[in-house]
Amino acid sequence: MKNDRLIPGLILVLIGAAFLLDNFGYIDFHWSNIIHLWPIFLIIGGVNLVFAHNRSPLATILKIGVVILGFGLLLFGNFGDRWGWWPKYSYSWQDHRDHDNNDSDDDDDDDTASTPAKGIVKVEGNSDFGMPYTADAKIAQLNISGSGTEYNLSDTTNQLFQANTKEHFGKYEFSHSNNGSTYVLNFDMKNKDGHFNFDTHGDNSNAATFKLNANPLWDIHVETGATDLKFNLTKFKVRTLKLSGGAAAFHVELGQPVENNTNIVVSAGMASVDITIPQTAACQIITSSALSSTNFDGFNKTSDGNYETPGFESAKNKIIINMSGGMADFKVHRN
Repeated sequence: MKNDRLIPGLILVLIGAAFLLDNFGYIDFHWSNIIHLWPIFLIIGGVNLVFAHNRSPLATILKIGVVILGFGLLLFGNFGDRWGWWPKYSYSWQDHRDHDNNDSDDDDDDDTASTPAKGIVKVEGNSDFGMPYTADAKIAQLNISGSGTEYNLSDTTNQLFQANTKEHFGKYEFSHSNNGSTYVLNFDMKNKDGHFNFDTHGDNSNAATFKLNANPLWDIHVETGATDLKFNLTKFKVRTLKLSGGAAAFHVELGQPVENNTNIVVSAGMASVDITIPQTAACQIITSSALSSTNFDGFNKTSDGNYETPGFESAKNKIIINMSGGMADFKVHRN
């Protein structure tokens, strides 16, 4: 009996079963496993090519066994949030041009950091960026872009913006402008020519830690690729938060919604998205992804792809979350 369709059919059955079990909470599928264990698909494909014309029971058992073993590792392996870059790498830049070394010590007082000129660039080592706060800054928009970087935000500052960076490859650029009471801040990580220095322990990865002033109304836009982002925004008045990423891990904690609502927009590829909102906040989630896993504790499903907290319609201020993605893992918690 021909079994040419046995393995493709088995793979489809296992994929469907994985989605069902994850959606009903019987398993907790770690989507990051696909990134860590992607060579499994090469092994499955290779075994099936080698035994493509072998109809013996032993060959069939071997092909089925490889598929089941591979999916077992994908479904039940727990590798945490180690979003290494296959393997986690960095590379150092050897600049043969003369340039000033303006790196700052980690022990410096962040709130007294000097203000750089517009378009300042710092490379290699630990660097500080800052912009003073003025009372006319009512709205601030922070645009962040760049991959291969850990982004952290939780603390306040008496300046408008501060960033402390650890750079091992590429370069950070910071620029700013304002139109009346609206300030626009751009923080970009750009790659630079250099040589690769593989670091499997992640000691030479890039990192940026931000501090923001708590007074303005904030619009925060992040566009990135492979990134680990941890933002605790409970101390800030967030009007909009836009997260766009590929193989990323987004961890966000929100405070109470602002007047005229707090809007969150998440566009993810193969990402893990974990958002925490206050228990008392009114929230609506709108999702548009057929292949993503979702877990929205404390929400009522109102229609296909739409979820709301109890009493959402009558609330004055609301959090509205729009999520779209490929094979992403979306979680929203009420705390």
